[in-house]
Amino acid sequence: MGVVALWLGGCRDGLSTFVLCVWFFRTSVVTAGGSNPEIARAVGVCAESVRRWRRVWEEGGAPALRRRPATGRPPKLNDAQVETVRAALERGARAHGFEADLWTLERVGVVVERVTGVSLSRASVWRLLTGRLGWSLQRPERRAVERDESEIARWITHEWPRIERGR
Repeated sequence: MGVVALWLGGCRDGLSTFVLCVWFFRTSVVTAGGSNPEIARAVGVCAESVRRWRRVWEEGGAPALRRRPATGRPPKLNDAQVETVRAALERGARAHGFEADLWTLERVGVVVERVTGVSLSRASVWRLLTGRLGWSLQRPERRAVERDESEIARWITHEWPRIERGR
């Protein structure tokens, strides 16, 4: 199929070109003729996709085959509120009255509600932190408060070699 070679050859300049090529390809495939199973095999998609493309093209023409934005429930926090939350979280947990300077999902949820007035579930707080803010899970190292780094260094340089020699 000549359209496949043209489609693959013209899609090297980035995502926007790729999306345009997919649209062009769908339009070309649907208007080229041939049975749905033949086109599906040639393109490497299921026949239902070709049927759907044809139906959409017949109802709205080539512009109807363009990609549409994802649908779904809009986020509870708009971009300005997310930036307000980011600024509040960057000040640290102690600035918000917490005893330790560690963030938990519950603490972040409390701060989000204080700052924006929007109550989020733990799952929504996690999506906010990892998705919209781009943060990742960080676990503090478990170390004793009484830890003495100089005594540890002395032990490693003096005591450990003595123990090693005794083996």
